[in-house]
Amino acid sequence: MIENFRRFEAGPDPFERTWLVEFRWLQNAISIRHSDSIDVKFHITTGDESYDRVISLMHTDLLALSRKTGRPITDPWVTRLAALHLKRVLKTGEDLEKTLITPSLADLEEHSAHLVGVTPAMGDATGRRA
Repeated sequence: MIENFRRFEAGPDPFERTWLVEFRWLQNAISIRHSDSIDVKFHITTGDESYDRVISLMHTDLLALSRKTGRPITDPWVTRLAALHLKRVLKTGEDLEKTLITPSLADLEEHSAHLVGVTPAMGDATGRRA
């Protein structure tokens, strides 16, 4: 489980590298790409390699997941879902070459299940602080 969704390590990747991941921003993508999604940008580094990766969560998928789980769509919840997806990408290497990565609804459902039990200091799975 990631304890700090704004700065964490992920990996090892298929090449045995561990990545430092840092949250940069979260933005409604309609304003930058005319996409009905929420974009979450992270900066990843390992050794001399450094990249930006954007996890784009489709609004329709977030609405479906919100209805299914009963959780409101909040910035912290969306950021955590995106961080968990990026962690998977870095571990598996799947889509790692892409700058813009869009997880499926099934991916988001799996990540949401991992958010149950987030510690109160970080806020609960809805993103609310205790």
